Amino acid sequence: MDMTIHKGVRWNTANAYLRPALKRKNLRTDTRAMITRIVFEKNRAVGVEYHFGSHIKRAMARKGVILTSGAINTPQILNLSGIGNADDLNKLGIPVNVHLPGVGQNFQDHLEMYFHQECTQPLSLYRSLKWWNMVPIGVRWFLTQTGPCATAHLEAGGFIRSREGISHPNIQYHFLPSAFKDHGRVTVEREAFQVHVGSMRATSRGYVKLKSSSPYDNPIINPNYLSTEEDRVELRESIRLTREIFKQKAFEPFSGQELQPGDNIQTDEQIDAWVRQNADTAYHPSCTCKMGSEDDPMAVVNNKLEVFAVENLRIVDASIMPSIVSGNLNGPTVMIAEKAADIILGNPPLPKSNAPVYQTPEKGQR
Repeated sequence: MDMTIHKGVRWNTANAYLRPALKRKNLRTDTRAMITRIVFEKNRAVGVEYHFGSHIKRAMARKGVILTSGAINTPQILNLSGIGNADDLNKLGIPVNVHLPGVGQNFQDHLEMYFHQECTQPLSLYRSLKWWNMVPIGVRWFLTQTGPCATAHLEAGGFIRSREGISHPNIQYHFLPSAFKDHGRVTVEREAFQVHVGSMRATSRGYVKLKSSSPYDNPIINPNYLSTEEDRVELRESIRLTREIFKQKAFEPFSGQELQPGDNIQTDEQIDAWVRQNADTAYHPSCTCKMGSEDDPMAVVNNKLEVFAVENLRIVDASIMPSIVSGNLNGPTVMIAEKAADIILGNPPLPKSNAPVYQTPEKGQR
């Protein structure tokens, strides 16, 4: 798997883009600040208002405001600024600037499951996670940025089609030489490995709405996971295909008993119940301010990332995706930002790629 790691450090956008630019005279950052709303003059965005310590400040814009707060906070800020579904805003006493019912709708995420398999050889990270080994491993990383801490360990993965008739893969795997639950908070106390498996293009749609008119109140997030039969079928297929993979000859020297879900989970009903109890977000929230045409009632931005019905306001984050991408969101979101920078600067677009894309042949063809 491609990973955003450079010299043993997670190479996030702060390291790759922001920190090298901080020396510029035309850039200032305020941390520990909470945006309360976008400031408008009529329908023109002219700045943002934010809490900084005990003070309320304003950052005014000469050319425009770019909102990059993600698929949850971006619709929240738009709603707090009077942009969203007028009925919802009126109920909270927020003056309506623009009725855009698509704000916060169309929420999409990747749901995944952790499939645990016993490892019959001492090859996993089980011993590395004992405190007496974690201390020297951590010290080594702090001093040299090398060793087990210099990677996320999700180094192997794959994309497959769950059944015939699908043109490109709809299931993704991440392999990990360890086993844990609750996003790493609970470790399986034995030699084991796991795969994260989940569907790439779920058909369930959720929403993000304001709980109140206070920016300090978390919004209501309803992902609406597993609300369609198609999504439930794909996750059943994911479990059964994973079992098939771990029974392959290549795994024979390493694969012991299935620890999770377990051999007692077999029928559609049992798998569905287990998935409801154990599936987790892959932290890929997206699509809550979708890009679309002006006649699309659910669209929030146009193809220049400009918010409809207002001036000088753009959104540049994963919320503008019309539908979730078939894979992890980090790289595509960086691409959105790169593309937005070119649009704002007036740079010509890059040449269209002619890279071949695999398509499943029709039956009878090879």
